[in-house]
Amino acid sequence: MSGHALSFNWPVRGYFEDTDSGGIVHYASYLKFMERARTEWLRGRGIDVEGLARKDRVLFVVRSLKLDYRQPTRLSDPLRVSVVLERARRAILELWQEVIRGDEPLCAGHLRLACLDADTLRPRKIFNTILAEH
Repeated sequence: MSGHALSFNWPVRGYFEDTDSGGIVHYASYLKFMERARTEWLRGRGIDVEGLARKDRVLFVVRSLKLDYRQPTRLSDPLRVSVVLERARRAILELWQEVIRGDEPLCAGHLRLACLDADTLRPRKIFNTILAEH
């Protein structure tokens, strides 16, 4: 699915803190890379990420994820992380994300994010600005 026409892409690089003793990026670091790309994807849609929980009383939490680790990557390799909104429902976003080196997908997966009210932790309708394509 890489290179999808409506994908958002964010550049990242594996730092020493992201690797194991052999200089290979640790599997959990891919989750951090994906989180950063989702945050920047929201910013790109005009969403004040810092104000979501504080001012708007909205939280996005990972409800489920399924990842496929395809190839390892090393310290300092230039990478990009894509975000594709596949489906949106009232309080759920379904996303496809990939961590890519060159044209080679290294890690790919489906994520379901739940939109919650920050006070009650109950499902909350997603803002239309998040759903609009840019």
